[in-house]
Amino acid sequence: MASKKKICLVFLGNPLQDSRLTNLSNSLRQDGFAVSVIGFDWFSLKENHFEKDLKIFRIRKSRFSLFFYLTYNLLLIRELLKEQANVFFAEDLYTLPVVTFFAKLKSAKVFYNSREIYAYIGGLHSRPIVQRIITAIERFFIKKVDLVMTTGWMDSEFLEKFYSLSKTSVVRNIPLYQKAEAKVDFRKLYNIQDDKLILLYQGVLIPGRGISIVIEALSRIPNAVFLLLGDGDQRENYKKLAHKHGVSDRVIFAGSFTQKELINYTSAADVGLSLIENISISYYHALPNKLFEYIMAELPVLSSDLPQMKNIVNTYKVGEVVDLENHRLIIDLLNKWTNDKEQLSQFKSNCQQASKELNWQAEYERFRGDLFSHI
Repeated sequence: MASKKKICLVFLGNPLQDSRLTNLSNSLRQDGFAVSVIGFDWFSLKENHFEKDLKIFRIRKSRFSLFFYLTYNLLLIRELLKEQANVFFAEDLYTLPVVTFFAKLKSAKVFYNSREIYAYIGGLHSRPIVQRIITAIERFFIKKVDLVMTTGWMDSEFLEKFYSLSKTSVVRNIPLYQKAEAKVDFRKLYNIQDDKLILLYQGVLIPGRGISIVIEALSRIPNAVFLLLGDGDQRENYKKLAHKHGVSDRVIFAGSFTQKELINYTSAADVGLSLIENISISYYHALPNKLFEYIMAELPVLSSDLPQMKNIVNTYKVGEVVDLENHRLIIDLLNKWTNDKEQLSQFKSNCQQASKELNWQAEYERFRGDLFSHI
């Protein structure tokens, strides 16, 4: 049955740098579906990237967001006019309206991958008019889809209540079970001394992820280096902040990498930081892929004291959680870790055990029955 069906996934982002989409599309192919992916990039690519069953369009993004979204929608409409699929995945809110329209036009099913509580993401916490517009758009289209997927139980409970949905399906952002085969030597690459603790942030460089908190604290954590894997609109602002606090020599912007290579970079650090700030409902519900990627890479985790992340960290004993309002505690804890190799070693061992359970293969197998019942 699966071999006769085609699935098209659409994402406003670079699919090569998105583990959720990469893992899902590969698992669908392994289940016998013909899968095509359409993505859009405005950070890392200099030109369009096309390969078999994958199209990534490079779009310019400037101060004028209207032009960006107009270009994106015109490209998407053009591609969906040509696309013949049995099931369309709208991989975020931004693709939901157009993808839903074309799925209905083509008598296909449409699945909505709700990665956030979009009306309440961090960047909108002081923009109530925009929140209301997004809520109205999502409320209209979410009732027309065949399956709503979320990244955690709290998001599912919220959406089911908020939009009066009967059922959603939880698929957490968990990486494939894999271990580094060619670990990068950060110390050699960036001339980092052996006594320095390498603190890693992995993901998009945007506000609300604790990046500024760590940069500002770094002057009081002398034996640590802060390394960022990823890119985003705030990169230059974070560079300026590091310069302002006199820590530019210990804040390293390493750039972005594909999901295939990422484990070799992630595992080369000493501590993984998942310090999401409680500035919105969506962030309060956070259960980000970086948390699970750190665990897979066997990195001790320092996490925000937010409910879903706290539950994972404490259940599997893979690190510690902190109140981000208490900057002194963050500084003291990281300074303690620079000298407590035994504790870090225990966390690392716990990560190794947790990764046998917290992996994409197990997560997809749990979700697979729900997926097939809707296809």
